[in-house]
Amino acid sequence: MFPFKNAKSLENESIIQALEKSNARVEFDLNGNVISANENFLTLMGYSLAEALATNHRAFVDDSYRASNDYTEFWKKLRRGEYQSGQFKRITKDGRVIWLEAAYNPILKPDGTPTKIVKYATDVTKEKEHYLDLVGKYNAIMKSQAVIEFKMDGTILTANDNFLKAMGYNLAEIVGKHHGIFVDPAYRASQEYRVFWETLQRGEFLAAQYRRIGKGGREVWIEGSYNPILNADGKPVKVVKFATDITKQIALLGQLKTLIDVNFAEIDQAVTQSTTETATASSAAMETSGNVQLMAASAEEMAASITEISQSMTKSQTATDGAFDQVVSAGDSAQRLSAAAVAMGGIVGLIQTIAGQINLLALNATIESARAGDAGKGFAVVAGEVKNLANQAARATEQISAEIEGIQAISNDVVSSLGVIRQSIGTVRDHVTATAAAVEEQSAVTRDMSGNMQNAAGSVDTISRTVATISASIQQIESAVGKTKDAASILAR
Repeated sequence: MFPFKNAKSLENESIIQALEKSNARVEFDLNGNVISANENFLTLMGYSLAEALATNHRAFVDDSYRASNDYTEFWKKLRRGEYQSGQFKRITKDGRVIWLEAAYNPILKPDGTPTKIVKYATDVTKEKEHYLDLVGKYNAIMKSQAVIEFKMDGTILTANDNFLKAMGYNLAEIVGKHHGIFVDPAYRASQEYRVFWETLQRGEFLAAQYRRIGKGGREVWIEGSYNPILNADGKPVKVVKFATDITKQIALLGQLKTLIDVNFAEIDQAVTQSTTETATASSAAMETSGNVQLMAASAEEMAASITEISQSMTKSQTATDGAFDQVVSAGDSAQRLSAAAVAMGGIVGLIQTIAGQINLLALNATIESARAGDAGKGFAVVAGEVKNLANQAARATEQISAEIEGIQAISNDVVSSLGVIRQSIGTVRDHVTATAAAVEEQSAVTRDMSGNMQNAAGSVDTISRTVATISASIQQIESAVGKTKDAASILAR
């Protein structure tokens, strides 16, 4: 330091002190070795002074840049004394990427050769990252969107490839032309088009779907936004339009409109017909339900009547079985009576035989009494009485025999009649048994039919409710179709 300083030296020193406070400073020899650094640089890069002094500039750049020709050329220029400035990507001690707005200043000897390099830098990492983010978004937009720029009067400044492809032009054909080349003449001459540009000139943003005319008169539809770009004073200086070609989508919407006009008419007709058919089916189901309920009630009544008939036939069968058993018993009794009559006939025959022998004895006694004379008169009287008794007994037995024969004939007739009656009652019993079985089977069938009719009645009720539900669903479908039709109509517009 010189003991005496003039005003210029003091001013320069003040400038250097100001730079030291606000900037990161580092000094390198011509080989890139750090020979000095201020606190701002050390803090920024994460080094201590001792660590920095043992470090070469190569440690502050990434591997790919370090091995590149650009890095080699960078140091060659500095060694030639050429000043280098710009934004530089650098690597801190802990491996973080930072961006510096820096100037590399070669310090020259009196002969003009450099002795060292002094670098002043400012940390612009946040600004650089923000800028890179904007650039990334811009590049993404330029790749995916059709972009065109206009002066505030509508004159075309430039356009990207996406826009040129969509409209069918090359850049030379549209630069310097007015936006009006992209609209039809009627719209270009309209008040609406003038208001469109007046709105943009006021700095107001516009976005919508626009019908535009491409090269050769081809219709092009775009989904676009017109964005006034403002200067530092807030005044619009140009308009940038970002757009997407939606011509195919508009064509699809046109097809959708045709679908709406044609197919929805058919759907309306089908829904109306379905509503009518459902109403008819509901009415028929209600009528059928009433008829089935009536048939079910009639079937129940018939089942009850057949049950009563079945019970009566069962009682008749029991009575017929009893009568048959009584006739069989009466036949057996008549058989026994006839057998008794036959036995009595035998007894009567025996009595007649005895009466004949008595009569013969009486005759012999009369003969003997006659031989005896008066001594035999008393015996003769007894013999006559005996003969009379024998004759009476013979007559009685003849009468008894005749009666027994009559009884026997009647018994035979009774047995024959009872046989016929038994046969008839047997036939009646068989018929009653068959009828009872048939009635029982009919009763079972009728019960099943009654149950089936009840089930059928329930099923018809279910069908009726289902038809009502279907009718309600068709009404909901009709409402939904109407809403869908309205929505599709709005979409098609």
